[in-house]
Amino acid sequence: MARYQNDLMLDAAFDWLRARITMETASDNTAMPTTYSQATTIGTYRLAKASLTSTQMTLSDYTGSGLGRKVTIAARSGITIDTSGVAKYVNLAGSTGSVLMYITECTTQQLTTGNTVNFPAWNIILNDASS
Repeated sequence: MARYQNDLMLDAAFDWLRARITMETASDNTAMPTTYSQATTIGTYRLAKASLTSTQMTLSDYTGSGLGRKVTIAARSGITIDTSGVAKYVNLAGSTGSVLMYITECTTQQLTTGNTVNFPAWNIILNDASS
């Protein structure tokens, strides 16, 4: 059974994300955050925070295993670590409405208060409809 959706439908999802984004945070691996508060509160799961704006999110075609659309989150460097812990997740959260929008795993690493951490560029991918 053939399926189709217009790229504008997928772009609308990314536009929603880009319009509300305000931060990117690394989180401790003791648990994956399930709320905005957990993801953004120092001492809960947040270890470091990097500000992020919609201009640091680039929308493009995805041509990997399947077709679709992707948004690339720009690399961040020299982010000050707020509290020590083992980072395992990267979250996208928006302060407008206090929304936890997206969580993905990152390379597990020990972070130490006062040091810095780098976030490499990464993608969120929405695949085209398929049968």
